[in-house]
Amino acid sequence: MKMVHKVGEIRMSTDGKMVVRLLGAKIAYFRTLAGLSQDELAVRIHSTQATISKIENGRYNDNLNIKLLVEIANALNVDFDMMLEFNNFERRLWDKST
Repeated sequence: MKMVHKVGEIRMSTDGKMVVRLLGAKIAYFRTLAGLSQDELAVRIHSTQATISKIENGRYNDNLNIKLLVEIANALNVDFDMMLEFNNFERRLWDKST
């Protein structure tokens, strides 16, 4: 199910798969900035490297729940809301792929 929301001047589709892909890319970005490997992040959140890889690549089939996202944000020393905020460039990429 796709819904469209107007965010500023840009219309954004809330396709769930795209949300998961962009969120995964953000996690990979913040992890890289923190100088952590997928293994190191996995240890910090009591998970596995395979799970981190799936999340970062938008292939995590289980529920990507708020608790897990908060744990990842805390492990990366990133404000949780930064992971869920999409800038204009990201919104345009999102809309091009839908």
